[in-house]
This record gives sequence, structure tokens and C-alpha cells, in this order.
Amino acid sequence: MRILIAEDDAEMATFIAVRLRELGHLVTIAADGAAALRLGEANAHDVIVLDRLLPVHDGLAVLRALRSSRVMVPVLLLTALGRIEDRVDGLDAGADDYLVKPFAFAELTARIQALSRRAPISDAPHTTLAWGPLQMDLIRRRVTRDDISILLQPREFELLEQLLRAEGRIVTRTMLLERIWEYHFDPQTNIVESHMSRLRTKLNENRDGDMIETVRGAGYRMRPPGPVA
Repeated sequence: MRILIAEDDAEMATFIAVRLRELGHLVTIAADGAAALRLGEANAHDVIVLDRLLPVHDGLAVLRALRSSRVMVPVLLLTALGRIEDRVDGLDAGADDYLVKPFAFAELTARIQALSRRAPISDAPHTTLAWGPLQMDLIRRRVTRDDISILLQPREFELLEQLLRAEGRIVTRTMLLERIWEYHFDPQTNIVESHMSRLRTKLNENRDGDMIETVRGAGYRMRPPGPVA
């Protein structure tokens, strides 16, 4: 996953980042509220771990600004403020979970994983999805690129749907295993990779440019429409 850590305690931020990177995640650190808001609005993360007491803008102000900007990335508030009133304030501001310091790293990772599993890729109902010249009709189960039909098998269709709903954000291998195959463990197979390979072959046949991007160590996302270098 791509995880944003917004924490002004440099030692704690480094500790969390190092441990998460050891687990294979891509981690960005923001040391104040302004940086957290800027990076959060880029909408390039799967989960945000947000300290409530940040300089420049406090965590609640950052959270409210993100939600006002329709950034719906799951947010875990990480803070020393543990009163019921503080938790309610955080959840009311748009947090998805709340963890009080001091904390066990195992609990932090478990909560991050839980947030990634239930993260809504899109909160708006659609009957059609589009990405550049690619069109998906969810009712007719039909996919076209440049108005030419592409015949997809059910799992390939579901893979593409997940990527399109993510709107350019990264979808991890774990998310795909859980949402499409309903695996809540790693089956230690290349089931995702093999289906993704077939999907890409069909989307790109006799066309220039791969519409799907593999983000090393993170997952997959739709490549921004336009010329591919």
C-alpha cells in the first residue's frame, strides 16, 4: 500500500515508516499539517495515518479540509488525546479509525490493513465507467476501447472494474485478492498476475500504449490518459 504518515515527532515518524517499509509498503512522511494537506489532496495514498496535534494546521483541520475536497482515502487518527470526547471529535471530522498513543506496532498495522480492506474505491453509483478511450458498461457487461469491443472473461472484467473505480489510485494485490476472489490470505500463487497479464493483452492488442501501470512493490493503477513514453 501507499501510506502517508503525518507526524511531527521525527523519531516516531521514522520508526513507523521504517517498519512499514519492511513490510513492503510505500511510505511518505509529512512533518506538519500543511505538508499533510498538500500530499493528501494529491490522492495518491491508500491510507493516511494522521497525528492530531500537528504544527501549522492541526490534524482535525487537515482532515476536514481533505473531506471537503472529496478526498475519501481512509484516515487513521494517531494521537495522545484519548478522551471519549476527543475520539468523537475525530470521527465526526471524518476519521475512519482512532488509535491512542502509546500503541503497539502490531495493532497499528492491523488497523491499517482493516482500513484498506473496507476502503470505498468510489462512493458514487455508476452504470458506466470510463478512462480516456476506454469505456465500461456495467449493465451490459461490455468494454470498448476506441469504440471497438473487447471480450473479457468475468474475472478480467472485475479486475478492470476495480482499476477504473479507483480513478488512477493504486489498487494493491491484497485488495484484488479480497474483493474479487474473496481470499483473506495470500494463496501464494500468481493468480492476480496471470489474470492481469491476460487483461492487459486484450486491452492493448493492436494498439499503442499500455493503459495499466504496474507500480513496483505497491500494485496496479490506470495509466493517465495521453501519450505513453
